[in-house]
Amino acid sequence: MSKITLQPTHKVITDYYATLHNYSQLGFFNEGAVSPPFAVLLESAAKQIKLHLVQQYSKKFKGRSLRIDGAVVDQWDLPRGYWEAKDAKDDLRKEVKNKFAVGYPRDNIIFQEPAKAILWQDEREVGEFDLLNRDELVRLLELFFDHQQPEFEQWEQAARRFHEQLPELSDALLKVLDDAKVNNKAFQLAFGTFYSLCRTSINPNLSEKAVEEMLIQHLLTERIFRTVFQNSEFTRRNAIAREIETVILALTSQSFSREEFLKRFDHFYKAIEQTASTIDSFPEKQTFLNNIYERFFQGFSVDVADTHGIVYTPQPIVNFMVKSVEDILQKEFGKSLSDENVHILDPFVGTWNFMVHVIDETK
Repeated sequence: MSKITLQPTHKVITDYYATLHNYSQLGFFNEGAVSPPFAVLLESAAKQIKLHLVQQYSKKFKGRSLRIDGAVVDQWDLPRGYWEAKDAKDDLRKEVKNKFAVGYPRDNIIFQEPAKAILWQDEREVGEFDLLNRDELVRLLELFFDHQQPEFEQWEQAARRFHEQLPELSDALLKVLDDAKVNNKAFQLAFGTFYSLCRTSINPNLSEKAVEEMLIQHLLTERIFRTVFQNSEFTRRNAIAREIETVILALTSQSFSREEFLKRFDHFYKAIEQTASTIDSFPEKQTFLNNIYERFFQGFSVDVADTHGIVYTPQPIVNFMVKSVEDILQKEFGKSLSDENVHILDPFVGTWNFMVHVIDETK
């Protein structure tokens, strides 16, 4: 990840102090008044290295919902650092202790009030910073934005290499399938059965190419689903995955080895698994997996993605749909998602995106 470039004389720093001065002249010292200028400062610095500040960031910790004043996230929506603002009258160290007691992260977080800030990284306090000193402010921001967890650094490197090699990988798998359709009778039978099932269940006009790409995506993603969600039964308990796995087993009944073929990308899968291990809640793991899927595995079959249902519903739309159903139930039927005899059916459940949010909504 790139490093930020800031100087005490830069405009964004000067503007920050000018705004604080104006607020002090008006007697504004509460958190609601003084936190916006610091948010602007964080957002400006984040943009330098293609990160983004999300204010009022929601995070789950051991079943408890937390709302942190801000989180700096990357293109994968993974948080790289957090920010919590406090009033000038608050005892900052006491507030830090209280926040950690309820589960606030300690890997990279700034606790800030107008005159000072405390930075924690890697489970320890890095130091206290005098924010009335421009040099101290710049040093705080540099430490905060330059911090990189080993899991994230490994993930970025692996993702970059995998993205470059994905077209070659998918072409190689298509050649494997083409050969099997000619020389592997077990695969011919299994593929024909699955193709007929897909045409009957999904779309009678579904092409063989679309089904082939479903198989390729399963080959590439099965390990990720199984390990990210720690569910070794994924291919047996998911109806669609189970049918696809039957075809894959027929494919591997002769010379093709799934493990040997994907061995060259083992570093990529391990990077995903290690990065996912830093994410606490199931919905956050889903968001991470959705981003991976959309940026990589869907990328080589965009032209047919919509025709065979391999596009994940974006998280905000899932939230909206679940809340809309809850609202309609209450207004039209006087019921709630959590009420007895209200049944939820999701036949193409995938990674349980909708179901998990229904559960969250009914807690």
